[in-house]
Amino acid sequence: MRDYLLKATACNGEVRAYAIHSTATVEEARRRQDTWATASAALGRTITITAMLGAMLKDDAKLTVKLEGNGPIGAVIADANAKGEVRGYIIHPHVDFESNAQGKLDVRRAVGTEGTLSVVKDLGLKTNFTGQVPIVSGEVSEDFTYYLATSEQVPSAVGAGVLVNPDHSILAAGGFILQMMPGASEETIAKIEQQIATIPPVSKMIQDGKTPEEILALLIGESESVKVLEELPVTFSCPCSKERLSAAITSLGNEEIDAMIEEDHGATANCHFCNETYTFTIDELKALKSS
Repeated sequence: MRDYLLKATACNGEVRAYAIHSTATVEEARRRQDTWATASAALGRTITITAMLGAMLKDDAKLTVKLEGNGPIGAVIADANAKGEVRGYIIHPHVDFESNAQGKLDVRRAVGTEGTLSVVKDLGLKTNFTGQVPIVSGEVSEDFTYYLATSEQVPSAVGAGVLVNPDHSILAAGGFILQMMPGASEETIAKIEQQIATIPPVSKMIQDGKTPEEILALLIGESESVKVLEELPVTFSCPCSKERLSAAITSLGNEEIDAMIEEDHGATANCHFCNETYTFTIDELKALKSS
C-alpha cells in the first residue's frame, strides 16, 4: 500500500481527524539512518506524527519537532510541511533492547522519561511559533498528546505505531490524531474514548492491511459520519543538494574557505537527515570565493 494521509471531520464536525499509512516513509528513514529496531520505532513514531502535524499547516508553512529525552538514543528531530513531505533523524541510531513487559519494542527506555518535546512552526511570519512541554512518558504518542493539549490547548488523542522485521526493515507504520472541536459533546468524547480503548494497536491494523479510511471508521465507530476533506501523499523528502551547500559555504566568507583549502585540502559535508555526503575539491572551493 502506498503512503498517504487523510484529513477528515467526524461526528457532525465535533471531531477533526487524521490517519496515516507511513510504512515506506519510515523504512526510507530507517535505511538512511541505519537504525536498529527500538531506535527505528522511536524515529518512526516521531516521523509519523510529525507528518500529520505538518498536514495541519497551510501553503508553504513548515514545522520542526525535537524529542529530546534522557534515554540512549539522544534527540529525535523531524520536520514536515503541508504537502506531506517529512524527514527525520536520530542522534544515536544503534539502540535496541529486549521487548518490554507488553511484548513491544521498549521505546520508553530508548527515549527516556525526562526531557522535552518542542515544536517550532515557521508560518512565514517575522517570528516562529515555538511550543515546548516536558516528556511525560517517552512512548512518543502520549508525549504528543500532552503537547497538543497543553501547548496548543486542543484536547487530542494521538496514536502511532511501528512494527519491525527481524532484519530491522519496517513491517508496518502508521498513526492517527483525533481532536475534539469546541462544543464537542460529552457523549461524543466518551464514545471515541471507548473506541480507542477497544481497537487493535494502529501498527497491527496497518499490518493487517487496514487503510487510513478504515482506521478512521474504527476509531470513530461509525464510518458514515466520517467526512474526508483531503488526501495527501506522504514521502520522505530532503531538500538538501550540493547547490544549497555551495551557497552555505559561500556565506562563510573567503577567510573560512581559504582555511578549508589550506588545512583540509577540500571539504566534505554530510546531511543529518538523508545521510547524503557532498564533497568539494580545492578547485570547487576556489570557485565559491567572492571576488
